[in-house]
Amino acid sequence: MKRSVIDVPDLTPEELERLMDTAEDIIAHPDDYADACRRKKLATLFFEPSTRTRLSFEAAMYELGGNVLSVTGAGTSSAAKGESVADTAKTVSCYADIIAMRHPKEGAALVAARNASVPVINAGDGGHCHPTQTLADLLTIRREKGRLGNLTVGLCGDLKFGRTVHSLINAMSRYEGLNFVLISPEELKVPSYVKNDALKKKNIPYVQTTDLEEVIGDLDILYMTRVQRERFFNEEDYLRLRDSYILTPEKMKKARADLCVMHPLPRVNEISVAVDDDPRACYFKQVLNGKYMRMALILMLLKEAGTL
Repeated sequence: MKRSVIDVPDLTPEELERLMDTAEDIIAHPDDYADACRRKKLATLFFEPSTRTRLSFEAAMYELGGNVLSVTGAGTSSAAKGESVADTAKTVSCYADIIAMRHPKEGAALVAARNASVPVINAGDGGHCHPTQTLADLLTIRREKGRLGNLTVGLCGDLKFGRTVHSLINAMSRYEGLNFVLISPEELKVPSYVKNDALKKKNIPYVQTTDLEEVIGDLDILYMTRVQRERFFNEEDYLRLRDSYILTPEKMKKARADLCVMHPLPRVNEISVAVDDDPRACYFKQVLNGKYMRMALILMLLKEAGTL
C-alpha cells in the first residue's frame, strides 16, 4: 500500500527504531544494499534552495542502485507557468516510483501526497516541518549518546521558524525522561502550538531562556540553528537578530565533556569554525547519517508500496 511521510508522527516509535536499525545495517554492510533499488527512480522536486537534503536524497538513491530525476527551482519547472502542486504530483507519478519534495509553502507536501500515486517524502515545507532531517538527528543522537531518552536537550537560535526544531521536538517528545531547554530571542520562541501539542499535553518539562551561557553546562545535546533570513519579512529585524548566538570554543569550556553539538546546516555565524575540531561537534556526522536514514526510508516506503 502506498504511504507518504509528511511529518514525523506519520512514523510510529517502532518504525523509527526499525529505520535506525536499517541505517545501522547499511553502514555496516553497504554492499548488501547496492542493488536494492535497481531500476527504480526517485524524483527530487525542490522548489526551494537546498544542498544537503537534495544531494543526500540523490546519493541515497544512487547508493541503493536506483536512478534520480531532478527538478531544482520553481523557475525550471511548469510551476513557473502556474501548474498546481497537485498536477505536478500527478504528472511526476507517471515517471518516478517515489518523490521527495521541498516547497516554500506549508502543506504543499501534503497536497502532493494526496494527489500522487507513488509515495511522497516531505523534504521540508516552509516553516512547518522537515521529517527526514529529524531522522538524521535521531540516528545521530542514538549513535552519540546510546539512547534517545533521559536527556537534557537544548535547542538554540531561531525556534519560531525552524522547521527542524519543530520536527525534532515532536519526535523526541515520544521518549521518556526528557527535559527541553529552549534558548532563543523573545521574537523567535517556539510557537505555542508546538509547545502545547508536544510538550504541555505530555507533561514534558521545559524552560525558556535567552541566555545560552547560563544553561550550556546542563545540556546533553545542544542543537544550534541558523536565524533564517528567508523567513523574515523585515530585513531590519533579521539584521538585529541574526547573531544572537554564536557558539565559540570559549563557551564550549562551560559545557559537559560529553556534550553533543548538532546543527541541521547550513550555518552562517552561529557556530564558530574553530568549534569544528572539538570532538563534541557532531554536525557533519549528522549530514552523513541523513543519507543512511533516507536510504532506509526509501527502502521502507517502496517495499510498502509493493514496488520492491
